[in-house]
Amino acid sequence: MILQQLFKFSSIFHSALSIHLRRNIGFSAIVFNKAKELDPVQKLFLDKIRDYNTKSQKIGGPVDAGPEYEKNLSEQITRLQRLYGGGDLTKFPDFKFEEPTFEELKQK
Repeated sequence: MILQQLFKFSSIFHSALSIHLRRNIGFSAIVFNKAKELDPVQKLFLDKIRDYNTKSQKIGGPVDAGPEYEKNLSEQITRLQRLYGGGDLTKFPDFKFEEPTFEELKQK
């Protein structure tokens, strides 16, 4: 009887301990990865993304977009304006919803 209770307590203790260790090891791995340096491929990738971001902010649009891209963009905008009735397609539309008026019905 005591041996059965000891095995039961041991299995409960083992499962609780394994969950606790799994959580701590998972958290430690995240902290460790943030603390160490990035590998060279990740660093190169992030540097290229940051470089593209600064270039696109300076230009105000896509980087290395030639005249063919600009021509295609203007054709597509013209086609969409013709299709959907004009307007400025580069900004988000303003929606104005009016509050509905309800009439109260008299019950007979």
